[in-house]
Amino acid sequence: MSKTLSNTVQHLHLNLDRAGAWLAPLTLRLFIAWEFFESGLEKFNGQNWFEDIQERFPFPFDRLPATLNWELSMWAELICAVAILIGFGTRFSALVLMVVTVVATAAVHWPADWSSLSELAQGYAITNKGFGNFKLPAIYLAALAPLLFAGAGKLSVDAWLARLLWRRGQR
Repeated sequence: MSKTLSNTVQHLHLNLDRAGAWLAPLTLRLFIAWEFFESGLEKFNGQNWFEDIQERFPFPFDRLPATLNWELSMWAELICAVAILIGFGTRFSALVLMVVTVVATAAVHWPADWSSLSELAQGYAITNKGFGNFKLPAIYLAALAPLLFAGAGKLSVDAWLARLLWRRGQR
């Protein structure tokens, strides 16, 4: 009985590992693509409000015109979201979106004033009640990190191109 249960659990783990190589990165890619494409689309259809926060942008973005920052952010969110969705140039796109997220956190989501870690921790929230709201950007960075370090996974254009190039190299 114990051996059968152990074998069943071992078999289940093996199948989850196999499925995970395909589905885990795809799940992250779908989440990230949705979130960033939606944000880029809001910018595409909206008015540029970066003028109001330009001085809060970190270097070197604080040196660029607000209009250029708006365009860079919008197109990065739209193009990189689609690239991540199909798994093409995933690591580069994840890095670009991480930069966008860090800039957005510094300019919009980080608390303006805090004097202790407990005050800073109050900013780890979705809504801003005067302490910042950097929870979503932190979640985005956590979801982008595996895509940057491990890539798009097996169900991606990146994996297909790697297999194609590997086969050509074998000839």
